Amino acid sequence: MEQHERNLTRIEANRAHALSMGALRDGPALLAGLIHCGRCGTRMTVHYQRGQGGKLWPKYECSRLKADYGGELCQQLSGACLDRFVTALLLAAIAPAAIEVSLAAAEQTQHRRQEVDRIWHQRLERADYAVDRARRQYQLAEPENRLVVRELERSWESALAGRQQLSEEYDRFAAARPRSLTAAEREQIRALAGDLPALWQASTTTDSDRKRLMRHLIEKIRVTVLGDSERVTVQVTWAGGHQTDGEVVRPVGRLDQLSYFPQLAARARELAAAGHAAPAIAKTLNAEGFRPPKRREHFGAQGVRELLRELGCISQQERSLRRKAQPLGPDEWWPSDLAREIGMPRVTLFGWITHGWVT
Repeated sequence: MEQHERNLTRIEANRAHALSMGALRDGPALLAGLIHCGRCGTRMTVHYQRGQGGKLWPKYECSRLKADYGGELCQQLSGACLDRFVTALLLAAIAPAAIEVSLAAAEQTQHRRQEVDRIWHQRLERADYAVDRARRQYQLAEPENRLVVRELERSWESALAGRQQLSEEYDRFAAARPRSLTAAEREQIRALAGDLPALWQASTTTDSDRKRLMRHLIEKIRVTVLGDSERVTVQVTWAGGHQTDGEVVRPVGRLDQLSYFPQLAARARELAAAGHAAPAIAKTLNAEGFRPPKRREHFGAQGVRELLRELGCISQQERSLRRKAQPLGPDEWWPSDLAREIGMPRVTLFGWITHGWVT
């Protein structure tokens, strides 16, 4: 009855609807079925984008409002950053159990060896019984029945030879695999149980294995993107009800989405006003901990130039060019000023100019 109820619970959990986690599927997204939107409470879905080399990048979306009512996405974020954060929490949570895992593994290995040894002893006992039975049959035979005696004698000799061969095989087995674990074997088991990150990242550990462990230990993950910024609050509810709160940084597409954009803009203006060139400004911003959007780790000179254009800071070369040019007529703009005015990336505006959409 209990097994039947567990089967029904598993079947219900594997159903593909909004109230269940769904069955384990292929794909690198480790938290599929566990993510819930912190804004509306709906279970978030997984979508994949194919990157360079055919690699799949997961993305978690709350699309219930869009799918059911034609509205906008509630929120979305890159799956890689969230998977890394929750994986680190999971490995930290199970690290204290490493000693118990190693001892259980050692005991299990010891138990298997004892079972194999018991099977060998049963085979030896059966061989001894066969030898004894053949001996008794030979001794009970009448000497006058020479053919019968000869046949029983051959059976007895065959049983003795089989017993001898089995005994030699068992001796070789016992010499190659001792009954008790050696100190090196115990140390190897402890090292394997203690190095959980390496075991998690091993090629023999599949995405399905990782997802299954996630679902055993985690009940629910609630994520909330703070505004339109890169900051995301995460609340992990573990099996049993304990909760862990944290925050991750997601990739964003625009500079003005960064939560520290006002500080970044003020610092960039200050450095530009002091006469620093773009490479020097990039070096200073990186040293002070500022980071660009998307997946880039550091500002480069070109990124700083784009930032300064977005802020309306004109380079010395462009300032000199404007001084030498004719005054602008009605409805005429410098490209950087027009892009900033209409809220369009400068590179997009230049693309429009190249296609003749803007004159």
